[in-house]
Amino acid sequence: MTTSKTRSLVSLCFETDSDFTTNLARLIALIDQSPEDAIIVAPEVCLSGFAYERFEEAAAFTATALETLARRVANRLLIFTAITKENNDFYNIAYALHENTILYRQPKAKLFTLGNEHEYFSAGEEKQIAPFLFKGVKIGILICFELRFKALWQQLEGCDIIAVPAQWGKLRSDHFVTLTTALALMNQCYVVASDAANADTSAMSGIITPFGGEIRNNGEESISSHYEERTILSMRRYLNVGIE
Repeated sequence: MTTSKTRSLVSLCFETDSDFTTNLARLIALIDQSPEDAIIVAPEVCLSGFAYERFEEAAAFTATALETLARRVANRLLIFTAITKENNDFYNIAYALHENTILYRQPKAKLFTLGNEHEYFSAGEEKQIAPFLFKGVKIGILICFELRFKALWQQLEGCDIIAVPAQWGKLRSDHFVTLTTALALMNQCYVVASDAANADTSAMSGIITPFGGEIRNNGEESISSHYEERTILSMRRYLNVGIE
């Protein structure tokens, strides 16, 4: 008898404070409250916000926070993004942390020009947006604005879970809900979307199944569900569009 893989899924939604230490403490508290086997997705740049006038400080904080979080996450997987300095350039890098290790990292390739990100960040390469394996589960990451590019959906075709850490504008909240649900349906996978709970962001974090069932934030800092491998296999057999 074959046992279906299962794992807890957690999407966070909390306010980004101007104090970096406060943000780290809040993230740690939410990690500690999560199931020990959880895959946790936190909002984009949740440790600092975009902090354009404090990039050096934010990048230095990232370096120490990564060590702290990698130790604290234990058997969980934590996915989030942080301001990172490399070779005198600043990047918005997604990290996947597990058992005191940086399991995967991916720089944001599609910068949001409406928010002037291109004036402060260097962009990663689109080819770096690729699946990685965690305990036999294939995971992909799209960082906020990257969600709008259908070619990137195709690059992550075959993923079991796609994480979407975001700081998504409140005026376009409906777009975030529609696109994350459509991504789950099109790629027949779970989508774990995490947005900040700031005054100017959507706060519409959610967990969406391959069948389009969804749990959305309703004022909580953390929402949870479960990844079930058999749900993906069932959807891909039921509506076979060639995704393996």
